Amino acid sequence: MTERVYVPSDSGARSLGADEVAKAIFAEAPKRQRSLTVVRTGSRGLYWLEPMIEVENSGQRLAYGPITAREVPSLFDADFLDGGHHRLALGAPDQIPYLKRQERLTFARLGIVDPASLGDYVEQAGYRGLRRALGLSPEQIVEEVMISGLRGRGGAGFPAGIKWRTTLQTEAPQKYVVANADEGDSGTFADRMIMEGDPFMLIEGMTIAAVAAGATQGYIYLRSEYPDASRTLEAAIAAATSAGYLGENILGSGKRFSIEVRVGAGAYICGEETAMLESLEGKRGMVRFKPPVPAISGLFGRPSVINNVVTLAAVPLILERGGGFYKDYGMGRSRGTMPIQLAGNVKRPGLIEKAFGISLREIIYEYGGGTASGRPLRAVQVGGPLGAYFPESLLDLAFDYEALAAQGGLLGHGGIVVFDDTVDLARQARYAMEFCALESCGKCTPCRIGSTRGMEVIDQMLAARDAEKAGQLGLLRDLCDTMSAGSLCALGGLTPLPVVSALKHFPQDFGLQPDRS
Repeated sequence: MTERVYVPSDSGARSLGADEVAKAIFAEAPKRQRSLTVVRTGSRGLYWLEPMIEVENSGQRLAYGPITAREVPSLFDADFLDGGHHRLALGAPDQIPYLKRQERLTFARLGIVDPASLGDYVEQAGYRGLRRALGLSPEQIVEEVMISGLRGRGGAGFPAGIKWRTTLQTEAPQKYVVANADEGDSGTFADRMIMEGDPFMLIEGMTIAAVAAGATQGYIYLRSEYPDASRTLEAAIAAATSAGYLGENILGSGKRFSIEVRVGAGAYICGEETAMLESLEGKRGMVRFKPPVPAISGLFGRPSVINNVVTLAAVPLILERGGGFYKDYGMGRSRGTMPIQLAGNVKRPGLIEKAFGISLREIIYEYGGGTASGRPLRAVQVGGPLGAYFPESLLDLAFDYEALAAQGGLLGHGGIVVFDDTVDLARQARYAMEFCALESCGKCTPCRIGSTRGMEVIDQMLAARDAEKAGQLGLLRDLCDTMSAGSLCALGGLTPLPVVSALKHFPQDFGLQPDRS
């Protein structure tokens, strides 16, 4: 009997040596008179254990990790193919505490299926959502998404169902579905994991959106730094088209929908939906004025459903099990689950899918294990490079849209970056302004000029005598207010968040006295 060994092909795992491990296993097996197949999967997201390999034993998978190519002979010595004990044995993957305590809905197949195998996807409940959607009217599909409470997982948190309903109700000879896969925020990797590890889920979600909105053409706008995702998506689209899940007659329904992958131009601003549309149309990526919103006048001036990858990937399960099932997870206006990407100075970085409501403290300590350096935690940044910095005293905040917004932050794409007590928050605040200056499309003055002036003011504040700091502080606050209120898009509008939060919680880093009021 040919045995199966699962080795991740996720680019994060590959960067840690997964390809070398796969080759070593394949080369070692004949020497041991063992017949096996090496199956490349996505990653389960336990990056401190990558490369983490798995073997099937008596119908159950057993995991070992982190494995290096040098460790492979010792695995065979321990008879790992038959469940033998090895010092890097982890037991059943779903019993590892990091995974066991999660609510994996969207990421349930990650690390289990071969991303290139449509058969694997269908066997693991894939395309059930689309089949159900094809039996519903467009209005009924939109209603399921509305009931679910699904909000955009790309940062803005706008209800997905409202976007879909607007596009559905707008008459036009051509409509589009666009997946925003320009994942550019620091500390985020959930979109990449889906595209590399479970691409059919994104394709199915886009197809359901197309059926709901009346669209016939879809595009995946992919950041140029994701070549592995590009290859995986292209192969998956070809397989889905060949099997009738895409094309002129989807599953015999008479509905048509096709998807193309378009690689982005390498600009952070193209993660903003209207700049992305400009880039898709072959123009320079610059922000558009709104209104009109893209749901009414989007790609090529036509009504367009635009959602990010994680949002669209949540849709198949919602249609399969119903909006009420998904809504049962979460709290308040934050429903369902969120992929939390934990990075920075943390012992156990990785992906955690949890229902909204978990605290930052639980994420960082119970999942992340605290700082990798062992030093005290000083700050966490939530929501990417435009997210606020929170001190240790605010770690009991709930991880949901409203709780973070109430403290001057944002949930964003779900990234959390951890810093220990060696961080200089004044320098981090300056970096926010520098990042904005480098990435601004230049269309509006508050963003283009404000960010450059912001760097200068922070430099002057750090160099100023104590008596001069108050004037510089007032100027910096005024500048932040202007950027927040006057910028055309979130890049300039949100850049003040990390600056203002650093001033509020860490004034001593700027040479200021704490506000005791």
